[in-house]
Amino acid sequence: MTAQLNATRQQWLAARLDLLEEEKELTRRSDALAVKRQQLPRVGIDKEYRFDTEGGNLSLKDLFGGRSQLLVYHFMFGPDYTAGCPSCSSIADGFNGVFVHLENHDVAFWAVSRAPLTKLQAFKQRMGWSFPWASSFGSDFNGDFSVWFSAEDQRRGDIEYNYRLEPPAPEPLAGQTVQQWQQPEGEGPVAQIAAMTGTDVMTYTRDRPGVSAFELVDGAVYHSYSSYARGLDGLWGMYQWLDRAPKGRNETGIWWRHHDRYGKE
Repeated sequence: MTAQLNATRQQWLAARLDLLEEEKELTRRSDALAVKRQQLPRVGIDKEYRFDTEGGNLSLKDLFGGRSQLLVYHFMFGPDYTAGCPSCSSIADGFNGVFVHLENHDVAFWAVSRAPLTKLQAFKQRMGWSFPWASSFGSDFNGDFSVWFSAEDQRRGDIEYNYRLEPPAPEPLAGQTVQQWQQPEGEGPVAQIAAMTGTDVMTYTRDRPGVSAFELVDGAVYHSYSSYARGLDGLWGMYQWLDRAPKGRNETGIWWRHHDRYGKE
């Protein structure tokens, strides 16, 4: 749809006020949904998950760091990746400046990935990030929270991600994360992103993005919330800005890169 050009200020203001009412309704609805998230029942965590961190080998309870709440971003960085997922990296560019505020409001924050800690540290240094990043290498954590699947899961079509069962490979994630964009040369968007991590589609898509929330009550850890796929849109800062730009997201393919790769390809 093409926007009207050369409108008067009065025409613009009338249309803007109409839109404002819808924006206010969306805000009220978002506030109500946030309350419902907080009221979800909790599930006790009985398994002893362990993570490699810069501060040593820690348990899930240790990640709280004395706080009562914990947010985990499930960052796509598998052991075979040579670089973190560029989409997760874009999201991380946003929360890198936010986590300190969370930590000072009784909310611990960690990114967690399956790659060994040395790989995470090297990429973190390359990107200039400071948020805490833990390796779940060798742990069941990613599998138990539905952000990692085996090659056998892919072949069998036994992947349940974002609360629904995916079709079997060879087209995992087709149309689910980047709206079924097709490139002129026939290369799909997931293949493009996989290449940025030094992997193929099958290897890349065994890891998935997500966010999970936990609460510490009387010394016990409880799982309260997880969200995946487009449920992460609200955390992807660049899209919140683009949605307010004159042309919106204006996407015809994979345009984003690791922030240090723009202008180098």
